[in-house]
Amino acid sequence: MATDISKLGVKVKWQDLTEGMMIAGAGTSKEFLTGEWSSVKPEIDWEKCKQCLLCAPVCPDSCIPVADKKRLDFDYDHCKGCGICVKACPFGAITMEGVK
Repeated sequence: MATDISKLGVKVKWQDLTEGMMIAGAGTSKEFLTGEWSSVKPEIDWEKCKQCLLCAPVCPDSCIPVADKKRLDFDYDHCKGCGICVKACPFGAITMEGVK
């Protein structure tokens, strides 16, 4: 099965989805914007953030990038809005907000 993964998205018909247990292409996870269906998203209050980095390793989708030992803003293209980062933050710097 040769599937054009660029055509797979929220509006794809079920007939055009890949068959189960088959890989359509390697290294393509960044191409799928899996965070687009979420109704909530994490917001960070940079005044409260102490850069402890406790939130980054608990994110199941690696949506909290870290560079030069500092966390950056969320990768909303892939964040599912699970809220694990909110629970991990001991400073209350992360809250969940509705998508606008």
